[in-house]
Amino acid sequence: MPQTTAAHLAALRKPLPGESTAYGKVRQDLLAEEIELQRHIDRVSEQRRSLPDGPLIEKGYRFKDMNGDDVGLVDLFGEHETLITYFWMYGPDRERPCPMCTNLLGPLDANAKDLMQRAALAVLGRSTVERQLAFAQERGWRALKFLQTVGDAYALDFGGLDPKTGWEWPVMAVFKKSGSGKGAKVRLFWKGEMTGEMADNGKDPRGGPDLSPLWTALDLTPEGRGDKWYPKLDY
Repeated sequence: MPQTTAAHLAALRKPLPGESTAYGKVRQDLLAEEIELQRHIDRVSEQRRSLPDGPLIEKGYRFKDMNGDDVGLVDLFGEHETLITYFWMYGPDRERPCPMCTNLLGPLDANAKDLMQRAALAVLGRSTVERQLAFAQERGWRALKFLQTVGDAYALDFGGLDPKTGWEWPVMAVFKKSGSGKGAKVRLFWKGEMTGEMADNGKDPRGGPDLSPLWTALDLTPEGRGDKWYPKLDY
C-alpha cells in the first residue's frame, strides 16, 4: 500500500485561533517537512538495525567498576545482549568534566532506569570511579553506572583520546554480545563516527538525531541553538 504523502497529511492540520493566512500556509509546509523528517529518522534507524556484524572485540579491555572490581567489556552486559556506552571527557588531567558531556549525561541519568530495561548502560571515563561518582553526586545523578578505563587502550582504539595531543573526545558506542559464559563474543554494533572533517562549515561535528534534549528544545525556538553559545557547569 503506497504511503500517504507528507503534504497530504499536513493538509489535515487545523488552523489555530487568530493565525494569519500566511502563517497557516508556511506552518503547513513546515509540518510536511517535519513528517518527512520523522520518516527519514525511521529510515536511518532501520538502516542502523540492519548493519552486518561489526568487528569482533578481541582486545581484553579492562575496567574498574563501582565495587572496585576489575572487569572486562563482556562483564558490563549483565543480563542483556546489548550494551550502550558513553566515554566522557573527564580524564585525570581535567579539573572538571566537559560541560557538553555533563549536559548529555544529565538526561541520560534521568532515563537510565528505563533504558536498562532494554539494554545495559555504562559511562566510561579515564578518571577514577570515585572521582566520577563525586561529580555525579554533585549533579544529583543516581542511576548511571560509572567505570574507569584501565589504561588508555579503549580510549585510543575508539577515538576517545588523541595520541598526539592528549585531547579527549566523547564516544557513544553500542556493543552486541552473542553466546554466554566463556564462549561469549562481543562485537561493536555501532559507534558515533562524526569528526571535525565531516562537519558542515560553522557547525560542530554531530550525528543525527541529536541525543541532547538541550539542542532539540532550542531548535524549536525563534533564536535556535545559536552559533557560539554552549552550556556551562555552573551559572
